[in-house]
Amino acid sequence: MAARPERRRPDGRPTTEISPAAGPMRRVHPASLDGQVFAEPLVSGSRVFVATEGDSVYALDARTGRQLWRTHLGEPVPRSQLPCGDIDPLGITGTPVIDPSAGRLWVVASVQPGRHELVALDLANGSLRSRRSVDPPQADPRALQQRAALALSHGLVYVAFGGLFGDCGTYNGWVVGARTDGTGSLLTYRVNTNGRAGIWGPSGPAVDASGDLYVSTGNGNSTNTFDFGDAVIRLSPELGVLDWYAPANWADLNAGDTDLGSMGPSLLGGNLLFQAGKAGEGYLLRADHLGGINGQAFQAGVCGGAWGGTAYLPPHLYVGCSDGLTALRLGSGATFTVAWRGPRFWAEPPIVAGGLVWTVDRDGARLIGLDPTTGTVAFQLSLGAGSHFATPAAADGRIFVAAGRTIVAVSGS
Repeated sequence: MAARPERRRPDGRPTTEISPAAGPMRRVHPASLDGQVFAEPLVSGSRVFVATEGDSVYALDARTGRQLWRTHLGEPVPRSQLPCGDIDPLGITGTPVIDPSAGRLWVVASVQPGRHELVALDLANGSLRSRRSVDPPQADPRALQQRAALALSHGLVYVAFGGLFGDCGTYNGWVVGARTDGTGSLLTYRVNTNGRAGIWGPSGPAVDASGDLYVSTGNGNSTNTFDFGDAVIRLSPELGVLDWYAPANWADLNAGDTDLGSMGPSLLGGNLLFQAGKAGEGYLLRADHLGGINGQAFQAGVCGGAWGGTAYLPPHLYVGCSDGLTALRLGSGATFTVAWRGPRFWAEPPIVAGGLVWTVDRDGARLIGLDPTTGTVAFQLSLGAGSHFATPAAADGRIFVAAGRTIVAVSGS
């Protein structure tokens, strides 16, 4: 498979397409690691970068799987030292971000006794270039989880926080911004609620060309006065609130723990933004005017529950759902229809590469490739183990995917 030009993902981060396979896809190498992998693998040049719950970052040769370097950032936090949660131990969970022009990888590690540190590593050799705390002020860091992918824009790394599985302790949704040169104080945004409203969708904030961020929140505590739970919020690069949206039934979503923010927002171009959540309802919003309560441009059912993230290959938007991968066809203006629904399994966040839509069957621990037009399964491979919200990556003629404590690579060349 040969490389194609870079595209942009709906969250604003770059991805690389690969051309159709020259032959049948096959497993080419596994790479064993020191902890579970929940973050998406990242590819830069001929290297794959993987972050683990063991608080390590690995660089692997994309062709052979050989370990090029490993940097251990600290000791992860055991579940017994946290008020709740479902990851044990808790180390690196959110997907890092790479700045190829600076030769840096940015990652947030949860380290003992329960703090969050933003670390910059040299892409070439893994050496430590900078390190600082990104714990939000006056927050209990042990009640926070850094699940969302990091975002990089205009010399700032943005880090979003939600709560642990179980919604224990006292926490709020936060976004923290840190300058890549290590100078200055942290920028911070706290969701204006008396509790919860975490920003945890694995795909992370979406960033537009001007540097504005779009984030989505989980359930807040209020069921009478709007508290920015279950909302989409537009933030300036300095993290001031510019605009927001919430569905008309935000109070019911709050009451039912039915997070709108179970995936990050997706910027689609043409001034449109897509958001869906646990309820399975999809919303198209005008990015420059989100519309407040019930101000969506279009709304329709998508699936039984949307989680993790999307992939966009116009005119189709592919949505990972708890009852199967769903393809939406965007129409003229601000509309969409369901083009197809794939086989029934919990479909993790998809990508489009090599002429197929790739997703992971969470419960069946399979890598699945589907025809992007019909949803027919064209490829499947048992991974042996699954990782919740496992998102494949594609580059250098291969698909890379996390499988428990292993990265699996498959190739058609």
